[in-house]
Amino acid sequence: MSGERFAFGGRDVRVIDLSRRLSNATAGFEPNPHSITYVDHAESVRQIGARLGSEDLWRDGLGGAAETVELTTHSGTHVDAPYHYGPLSGGAPARRVDQLPLRWFMGPGVLLDFTAKPVGAGIDADDVRAELARIGHVLSPYDIVLLHTGASVGFAEPGYPNRQPGLRRSATQLLVEAGVRLIGIDAWGLDRPFDVMVAEARSGDREQFWESHYFGTEQEYAQIEQLCHLDRLPAPTGFLVLALPVLIADASASWSRVVAIVDDER
Repeated sequence: MSGERFAFGGRDVRVIDLSRRLSNATAGFEPNPHSITYVDHAESVRQIGARLGSEDLWRDGLGGAAETVELTTHSGTHVDAPYHYGPLSGGAPARRVDQLPLRWFMGPGVLLDFTAKPVGAGIDADDVRAELARIGHVLSPYDIVLLHTGASVGFAEPGYPNRQPGLRRSATQLLVEAGVRLIGIDAWGLDRPFDVMVAEARSGDREQFWESHYFGTEQEYAQIEQLCHLDRLPAPTGFLVLALPVLIADASASWSRVVAIVDDER
């Protein structure tokens, strides 16, 4: 089993990284474009030293490496705040990522396995109930529910945003009304792929378009998109999730290093 092992909080734990690595390798086909420019130790002296007049002071002519990253708040593994779904939630101003309580992002994890669902299929309330019954779990407030679809294996391939099943409104409503405030998925988006939703909308069914996202305009919840490595979790429950978003003023989303903490049974 993968993951770092160490003592934490008075117990031996294993920490599993559930976050996607952002790199230039996928920049050419990302729906939310990004780019990373690398400045090595010698180049940093040329750039910083020229501004400070200190080129001759750096040891061995080497300074501090740095990177310039251009991206959106929805690039890579990230948390969507209620404001992403619309300006209002439940008739009140929708909260932005820097306004959400930390309590939402630290809690017991619940892994629901939907890898048998085909690409483009919907995950509805009955699917969620059946999976909860299979694993023998009753949802509690602040459970962090992670949806395993298997889509993350294609993150490095063009066209991956259209390769997952997605959550239907009924499933999102069931989770949120059970007290879940954070839902994660190992796919580009929480809903079904846009090509499927657009085709159905053009055929007359507009209600299904972005239906899980739009549910957030009625009741508040946040979601993690582009998770990875859910297959490395040893069990569907019995682990903690930390998914703390970076604080960005007034933002609709922010990047998060999502990890699972499990007891280490050596």
